[in-house]
Parts: sequence; structure tokens; C-alpha cells
Amino acid sequence: MAPHTTSLRITRRGRFVLSALLALPVLVVSLFLAAPGAIADSTEVGDAHDYVTVLAGDTLWTIAESVAPESDPRDVVHEIMKLNQLSSAALTPGQEIAIPLG
Repeated sequence: MAPHTTSLRITRRGRFVLSALLALPVLVVSLFLAAPGAIADSTEVGDAHDYVTVLAGDTLWTIAESVAPESDPRDVVHEIMKLNQLSSAALTPGQEIAIPLG
């Protein structure tokens, strides 16, 4: 007697379920890989600013006085610190800092 062989038959619904199970991991991986593109940058939109390179001996106070001589230096120093997310007034020569315009 010959061995009985059976062929596997998959129904239409079975093909759909199998396709969905195979596509699900691809979808999940593509969502995780695409997520970093959605991260917003921390600068505020619409704020106009220029950049200044810090020289030896520069302080936020002297920079504030030179970029906005008509303004109160305390206000300008505060804006520079906020714009650059500085936690202290310490500067390093060669450092580039953003300066608010106007």
C-alpha cells in the first residue's frame, strides 16, 4: 500500500490571515524607524536671531551691550540665556551663541 499524502489547502480567509500576520511585523518596524523624523527641534519658529562667536574675555553682559546698546543689558542677557538654553552665564571662547534680533 502506498503512503497517503495530503496536500495543504489554504482557504481565501486563511490567505488573508497569513498575509496580515506577515505584514504586521513589517508595519510595526517601519513605524519605529519613522518615529525619529517626527521629533521637533527645540528652537522656536518665527524668532529671528543671529550668531556671535565668543572671544576670550567676552561675557554675556559685554555681548548684550554690544548687540543692543539701547536696551537694558539685564533683559538682553536673559534673552540670550533663554535662546541658547544656558543654565549659567559662563561662556567658552570659540562658542557660538544665538543673539536675538530686535
